Amino acid sequence: MFDRDAADAVEQIILTGEITIPQDFGYFPTPSPIVARLIELADIVPGMRVLEPSAGQGHIACAVAHTATVDCVELLPANAAVIEADGYANTLHVGDFLTLDPSPIYDRVVMNPPFEKQADIRHVMHALQFLKPDGRLVSVMAAGVLFRDNRSTTDFRALVEARGGDIEECPEGAFKESGTLVRTVIVTIPGVAA
Repeated sequence: MFDRDAADAVEQIILTGEITIPQDFGYFPTPSPIVARLIELADIVPGMRVLEPSAGQGHIACAVAHTATVDCVELLPANAAVIEADGYANTLHVGDFLTLDPSPIYDRVVMNPPFEKQADIRHVMHALQFLKPDGRLVSVMAAGVLFRDNRSTTDFRALVEARGGDIEECPEGAFKESGTLVRTVIVTIPGVAA
């Protein structure tokens, strides 16, 4: 059974010889309680411009759109089609967020990036370059940022501390409804004041 047009899924299988499901790309929808906490920490006010990279089907963007202008980036065309159909994104770029040239135009970046092989750190570091100097990034991340001792993780924790950011643990099983029991945190990082 397909939740979308079966022809699109079958075409992808024919072209690539592979069956790809969203979880293959680290897509686990952000549960409503986590979205609410992200929005609370982001402190979004009317008139702000917000970016949701790796937007999935836009659970975060949908919540943001009630208050601010939101731009989305999503890798998977099927997920992007959901965002486009719902119509709450100001702009929607379909492609790999990490390939976009950064421009510091956003008041807020609110995100739930892929976690596999510490992709969350790479995504957050790239996303920081899209923030205005007085902006704020709020991201779900794997809890490994709390305890891993490799260079990228220790450098990341040092950056969070240097900017006066915060790492808050999510409740155990916060993403269970999305199909994973991975432990998560929410990281808040201020922009670099001009």
